[in-house]
Amino acid sequence: MKTATTVEFSKDSRTTLDFVLEAEKLGLDVCWVAEAWGSDAPSALGYLAARTDRIRLGSGIIQLGTRTPVAIAQAALTLADLSGGRFALGLGPSGPQVIEGLHGVPFAKPLTRMRETVEIIRQAFAGEKISFSGKAFEVPLPGEARPMRLSTTPNPDIPIYLATLSPKLLELTGEVADGWLGTSFVPEGADAYFGPLDAGLAKSGRTRKDIDVCQGAEVAFADNEDELRVMVGSRKKELAFSLGGMGSATTNFYNDAYSRQGWADVAAEVRERWQAGDRDGATALVTDEMVLGTTLIGTEEMVRARLRVWRDTGIDTVRLYPAGETLEARLTTLGRALELI
Repeated sequence: MKTATTVEFSKDSRTTLDFVLEAEKLGLDVCWVAEAWGSDAPSALGYLAARTDRIRLGSGIIQLGTRTPVAIAQAALTLADLSGGRFALGLGPSGPQVIEGLHGVPFAKPLTRMRETVEIIRQAFAGEKISFSGKAFEVPLPGEARPMRLSTTPNPDIPIYLATLSPKLLELTGEVADGWLGTSFVPEGADAYFGPLDAGLAKSGRTRKDIDVCQGAEVAFADNEDELRVMVGSRKKELAFSLGGMGSATTNFYNDAYSRQGWADVAAEVRERWQAGDRDGATALVTDEMVLGTTLIGTEEMVRARLRVWRDTGIDTVRLYPAGETLEARLTTLGRALELI
């Protein structure tokens, strides 16, 4: 498996830079940069492109609705040039809370918007005159404007990754993308993801070997069972927040993902209690199995065995979120994990 991580620059950007530079020295293959509701990804990626030499860089992710498709293509082409061809474009639909609540842009029809965004971006990458008439986008608008092409050098080889969770968007990922940025992944429930993904790949005449399956999880090492018990317990509230607090009152894609992987009843109850303000009650419902199933937490032997399960399940790139209270601790955790892969 190849190795990756995800960082974001909303706080302590100097330490984040140091982490990436040291991760490159350790041999990490890819660094994705998130933006969510914090710092923007392209600015940070340009900075990293100038400070790194080998590691591949990617937007993980640029959210649909925050920019026009052509603006996304412009940023991607610029970053691919600045990085010497090391850039990959990661796109995701985000959710109504961020798209509508923060950006004031309608979240409706994410499937349509994603498909059309990718089509327009590929036109721009290829150096074509951009002309598109769809349900979500029309370029150029009716009137006196005529189709234009970007003045930048074409680069149709920039890979496009999609961060998707729902079955229809997973199918679209298999159909049109070069890679999949997954999350909330349980190897034992992988069919919930791979079924739609493979259906999309079949539509485009491809197989799993034609797409990079990139899944992420926290990695942390416990020296003994007592330490592991404390680690697992401390992660339960974080998972309860994902199941109950992410998204809006009616839309939570993380909850849906866990539900499709065998935890529908507990996921629904966690969400109900969290939304009612009972944070402790929601946290108490999260089981050890749920935490261990979706992370790489354990003794060194446990993590090594779990990584083998991920590889055998079909993961091509493992995206590591190393635990640690300090930069040194996080790098130590990352180094230990890399030695096991």
